[in-house]
Amino acid sequence: MALLDGKRLLVTGVLTDSSIAFHVARLAQQEGAQVVLTSFGRQMRITQVIARRLPREAPVVELDVTDAGHLDALAGRLGEHVDGLDGVLHSIGFAPPGAFDFLGASWDDVATALHVSAYSLKSLAVATRPLLARGGSVVGLTFDARYAWPVYDWMGVAKAAFESTNRYLARDLGPDGVRCNLVAAGPIRTTAAKSIPGFEVFEETWQQRAPLGWDVTNAEPAARACVALLSDWFPATTGEIVHVDGGFHAMGAG
Repeated sequence: MALLDGKRLLVTGVLTDSSIAFHVARLAQQEGAQVVLTSFGRQMRITQVIARRLPREAPVVELDVTDAGHLDALAGRLGEHVDGLDGVLHSIGFAPPGAFDFLGASWDDVATALHVSAYSLKSLAVATRPLLARGGSVVGLTFDARYAWPVYDWMGVAKAAFESTNRYLARDLGPDGVRCNLVAAGPIRTTAAKSIPGFEVFEETWQQRAPLGWDVTNAEPAARACVALLSDWFPATTGEIVHVDGGFHAMGAG
């Protein structure tokens, strides 16, 4: 039996076939899952094109996680394709350019980063809660927020809030039998990463310091961890952050 045989999954954040979310959707289908994607606005058409590159074309439902109307309608839109959910992947993050100037950032830029990149985890979990089966799993993608990284600035603060949000979700959804965990991936050359000014700083140092090495073009290791957490193989794990970074997080100064 495949790892996700019969599972019904919602996967957000598929924009290109290099994204972690795309590889989660691909691997999930290969492991027997039924997958529904989300997108919105001008990105909808792009996501629909990318969805055709999966082993089986996946339906795409409209969802802007900052739009209360979209969140309220999500369960109904999903009901057109699945009769429930066993797992949700949160792969959403955005910060305006001004948020990458820590001392100079305006509150409007910071608020946008926090809303899209942190609060949205709670919003998505609440919107899908009526459909999530007992034993279900919510998985999010983070970038280790224990440190003040170069160039990451308010996005780093947003990720710290994201990680804290996951712990509170684990507390509040645990009685429903729903697990909430994160995967802290090393730097991957995705569309989101390219929007961060100076992101190449991470690429230059990661390979040198990660004991297992690191390939910034390969999203599959992180995707595999997400698929494992979406499966039944971690039935008593919640509130956790799994590092998939070649071991970089465990090393001291190089």
